Amino acid sequence: MEIKDKNKPIANPSVVLREEFDDWAILFDPDTAEGFAVDPVGVFIWKRLDGRHTAEEIVAELRKNCKNVPDEALTHYNEFIAELIKRGLVGKEIKKEKTA
Repeated sequence: MEIKDKNKPIANPSVVLREEFDDWAILFDPDTAEGFAVDPVGVFIWKRLDGRHTAEEIVAELRKNCKNVPDEALTHYNEFIAELIKRGLVGKEIKKEKTA
């Protein structure tokens, strides 16, 4: 059974999304001068990385808007987010504990 991550990923605000004519895109990090190609599903996900959506919410929206979404979509989502985090393109919301 997969443990679901309730953290809400946030796109690095300095990263630029450049959409191409074929629905693919490049995520460009001006701090490192590196680009990362993303397919149309990656673009769909990227546009929802605003810190307000959980993985489950994004995958549910993907299922609602796209055909033939595989059963492993949440696993693929988590792998994609892990790669974006590794590249510094995404972070995760850290909830602060309330102090008395």
